[in-house]
Amino acid sequence: MSVAALAGKVTETVRSIEVLHRAGLVPFPRLDEGLRSLVAVRKYGPFAGACHIAARRDPAAVAVADDCGSLTYKQLDDQSNALARAWSQRGLGPGTVIATLCRDHRGLVLAMAASGKLGAPLLLMNTGFAKPQLADVAEREQVHALVYDEEFTDLLDTVPAVDRYLAWVDEPDSQDITKLADLIASTDDRPLPAPARPGGFVLLTSGTTGTPKGAPRPRTSALSSAQFLDRIPLRAGESTYLGAPLFHATGLSQAILSFALGCKVVLHRKFDPEATLRGVAEQRCTALVLVPTMLQRIVDLPAGVRAKYDTSCLRIIFVSGSALSPDLGNRASEEFGDVVHNLYGSTEIAVASVATPEDWRRAPGTVGRPPVGCRVMLYDEQGAPITAANVTGRVFVGSGLSFAGYTDGRHKEVIDGLLSSGDVGHFDADGLLFIDGRDDEMIVSGGENVFPVEVENLLVAHEEVVEAAVIGVSDEDFGQRLKAFVVRTGESGLDEAAVREYVKANLARYKVPRDVEFLDELPRNATGKLLRSKLV
Repeated sequence: MSVAALAGKVTETVRSIEVLHRAGLVPFPRLDEGLRSLVAVRKYGPFAGACHIAARRDPAAVAVADDCGSLTYKQLDDQSNALARAWSQRGLGPGTVIATLCRDHRGLVLAMAASGKLGAPLLLMNTGFAKPQLADVAEREQVHALVYDEEFTDLLDTVPAVDRYLAWVDEPDSQDITKLADLIASTDDRPLPAPARPGGFVLLTSGTTGTPKGAPRPRTSALSSAQFLDRIPLRAGESTYLGAPLFHATGLSQAILSFALGCKVVLHRKFDPEATLRGVAEQRCTALVLVPTMLQRIVDLPAGVRAKYDTSCLRIIFVSGSALSPDLGNRASEEFGDVVHNLYGSTEIAVASVATPEDWRRAPGTVGRPPVGCRVMLYDEQGAPITAANVTGRVFVGSGLSFAGYTDGRHKEVIDGLLSSGDVGHFDADGLLFIDGRDDEMIVSGGENVFPVEVENLLVAHEEVVEAAVIGVSDEDFGQRLKAFVVRTGESGLDEAAVREYVKANLARYKVPRDVEFLDELPRNATGKLLRSKLV
């Protein structure tokens, strides 16, 4: 490593420590506590390690508030010890993959902590997957045990025969399957010896183009937390409402951070916009973690419903998982104040950039700037770097959280040590990053390049449009033409001609959709990602 590179690394480390101290993760002058945290994370991984340290720091603090009530950090630590011990007695341990198919509740949290204490990789299954996807993933990832909610029983017909455990039961005694609660209650809760190495998590891609791919996260540096905390002001001892599911990178990352900070984490099994506002108000949550479609449903609630709940405690609305349109971000800011933080990342690259409320005010639609420890570059099709403002290029990202390849051996393109995000974007003159779309979604119509997101953002800004999607369809004369799918408000009289005229009045003629189809809703997966293949 060159002297300049070493100096840059030292500077980055110092900055990261400063960020962690500001958030409350490095408790000066109690450096011994900080060292214990580092050791615990190294032994058990970021999730189980964080829960263990939080239990030592304040055992009576509430760790989880869910549909079953509250669970303290000591209870979480003890019960996950018991679960880890019970699984160990059943042959699970380092290298044996445990899969979960659960909604958000304490059972999933306990499985996450117990697998870390065993050193067993935990595969987080998407609750929106169909039977074939679940079966293919379980076989490919060589799952040894499956933890699931009773409602998903019918999806498991074709999943390979493995040990099964019920994390959530709808009807008592409805199934002759071992229940996590019974397993925990009947087992000694003394801690097990630490595993040789943490098991980590295996996250799954959305599967919008086929069988979901596995992206392993075996272990990360404790300093990597600074990549979130640098531009998102989570603080120790507060309260976080997780609307985004824990199986998704958005929910998982913020759960890990919140537990590490000793926060109360508020969970509900199924998202409901009004119940979310009620939960924020009752639990006095300072942070709300959502995907954009959830935020859309909240701001679309009648004004009288929103006014029933005091959400002035919110300092952060953390949004990630798909594009946040300028219109939606602005509406959320008007409703809740300058609290919207828009993170851009993916299952593979983790964090790339974050737009703070100040960034958003300056440039609605931006995904902001890279935090400490992250680097973002744009490259053209030939792999040459793009440094000029307002020039679109392929987005490549480098950080300590980027994955090292899929579980099936495949990888994404790498240039100069940076990983392709699969998106295209540009920096403005102030250095703020904008994502223009997926690099495989560009529509070439009559020789002109169109990225759907620009037209979609315009459409959703119309007062009679709830959501919209644009795709390219075959055209004999132009190669491709644009087709828009529009969801109207309940009282809207908007027709196809009015949609085309609206786009024509605001964008270039070649960006006007030739076809317009009205739908009751757009097809989306469990995390709100648009399923364009369903539209095609």
